[in-house]
Amino acid sequence: MDLLKPLIALLAIVNPIGVVPFFIHFTQGLTPEERRRTLRTTSLTAFLVVSISGLAGLKIIEFFGISVASFQVGGGVLLLISAINMLNAQPGDTRPKDVQEGRAKAESGASIAVVPLGVPLLTGPATISTMVIYAEKTRTFWEHAVLVGYGVVIGVATYLAFSASGRIARALGQTGIDVMTRLMGLILAAMAVELLADGLLKLFPVLGSHLAN
Repeated sequence: MDLLKPLIALLAIVNPIGVVPFFIHFTQGLTPEERRRTLRTTSLTAFLVVSISGLAGLKIIEFFGISVASFQVGGGVLLLISAINMLNAQPGDTRPKDVQEGRAKAESGASIAVVPLGVPLLTGPATISTMVIYAEKTRTFWEHAVLVGYGVVIGVATYLAFSASGRIARALGQTGIDVMTRLMGLILAAMAVELLADGLLKLFPVLGSHLAN
């Protein structure tokens, strides 16, 4: 299993820095303690989604009788859609409706740590698909442990980015955050094409025979 590529893909999809403006906006009316509690809960949510997807996601698709190749093609399409969103400077797994619902929850005083900050602003279908696809490549206990390690990295990255949200916003500004999100989207688009190509070759081996000739 390639250890670095899944982590790069996850960091590009989750992109905590790209979600910083939403964190600032949704928590601006909270006390410092409430903001810290929201930060911790959101980071824990991101960790759990990534880790559980990596450890149990493959069993779930096997239960439904879905082949890994088919899931890989579907996941590649989801990643490509997320990449297109990011190239438009939007969080990868987010719809405008999600942001509107988050704003309404924040205004009513409801917790926004799990929804929408944790899911889907940080982690969503594209994140889950990525973990399931790479989980299929694991063979040993240590490789499964690496999947949990990815969750730890994502949780820590989220915690650090949100903790420094004020400094990041001042240093980069909205323009800088948009540029970074677009760069992440470009990287993610390339990885999505690789996953799509690999899945299609597994489903239709004849495509590979033409390439070999």
